[in-house]
Amino acid sequence: MKVLFGLCLVLGLLTGCVTRPTVIPLTGDPVVDGPVALAKGPARDRVLWEYRMAAAEMRRSRFADAKVNLDDALLTLGGIYGKNADAQKARSLFSEEAKKTFIGEPYERVMANYYRGILYWMDGEPDNARACFRNGEFQDSDAENKTYACDYVLLDYLDGLASAKLGGDGSDAFKRAQTNSHLEAPPAYDKNANVLFFVEMGRGPTKFATGQYQEELRFLPGRSAARKAVIRVGNRQVVAPAYDDLTFQATTRGGRVMDHILGNKVIFKKTTDVVGNAAIVGGAVMGMAGGNRDASLGLVAFGLLSKVVSATTTPAADARCWDNLPQYLGFGALSLPPGEYQADIQFVDAAGRPQGGPRQLPFKVASTSGDTVLFVSDQR
Repeated sequence: MKVLFGLCLVLGLLTGCVTRPTVIPLTGDPVVDGPVALAKGPARDRVLWEYRMAAAEMRRSRFADAKVNLDDALLTLGGIYGKNADAQKARSLFSEEAKKTFIGEPYERVMANYYRGILYWMDGEPDNARACFRNGEFQDSDAENKTYACDYVLLDYLDGLASAKLGGDGSDAFKRAQTNSHLEAPPAYDKNANVLFFVEMGRGPTKFATGQYQEELRFLPGRSAARKAVIRVGNRQVVAPAYDDLTFQATTRGGRVMDHILGNKVIFKKTTDVVGNAAIVGGAVMGMAGGNRDASLGLVAFGLLSKVVSATTTPAADARCWDNLPQYLGFGALSLPPGEYQADIQFVDAAGRPQGGPRQLPFKVASTSGDTVLFVSDQR
């Protein structure tokens, strides 16, 4: 009886209480759905919705709102590996991936820093922008084992450009950008270029899970007919090509295709399940053969406990996804005197064929002492 009572007690502690998740009706617009999800949804999804809202707000020129959401998300991201209860839960074998506080895969964390860097540069703070781009580089690197380094072209390129504009040496960052370029190589820095166009195109990758325990995280590739933006301002023209591919970044680290299996959890689950089966069968055989009754019950109880541990180990991959990211990231720059302007923007495919109609973006260059930063998306 004591053995069975102890088993039931452990079973209760491991399984806990069953709660029904809150169902939130969605419209498909993150700006509308996000506040509702933050108010009524699980706290573990807060960062996910802040990511989604920020991207949608960037495309609607609601930059102040995007800053609020990105700042809160990045604050959570910075503290998730600490010693608090959530951080400990995030490292537990028994915690389902999708029930952890969402911080995203490396490419998603990179994009949070990338967007925040753009906003800092908009506010005339290229030094803080550079810090965000460098933190993005860190998110894409293996800082512990140093088996792979960041290979985002724009993060390095913008790191070096900000350094050059601040009077420093951006040559090393520029060389890394040149080395890592697999779409197009970025041009040499023009420190006098004071109008910066940050361009994004298409719809980025999304996630799904496969495998016996849904432990394999896989990606559906993003898509974009547009591969560059041709930007005309008066008689001046600049082409902003795609420099980074988010599907490539989501599915590789350091250029190598990654195995997305949560190996430790799968092995642990299979091992405890096999051990449980063996113990239950062994205990039953011992009992039927007239062996020691207490030993037989103890072996069966151990087997049942091992099966419970196996059942409560949840190796399923976290397929929650920042699902409104772009596919391609581009950049272009012009040098213009102070005045009011209109940019005529035409997205084109790899062969130069127009994709959609031209767009107009009015803007003002207040002075040549600072940069005018413009955000351009074909998803607007």
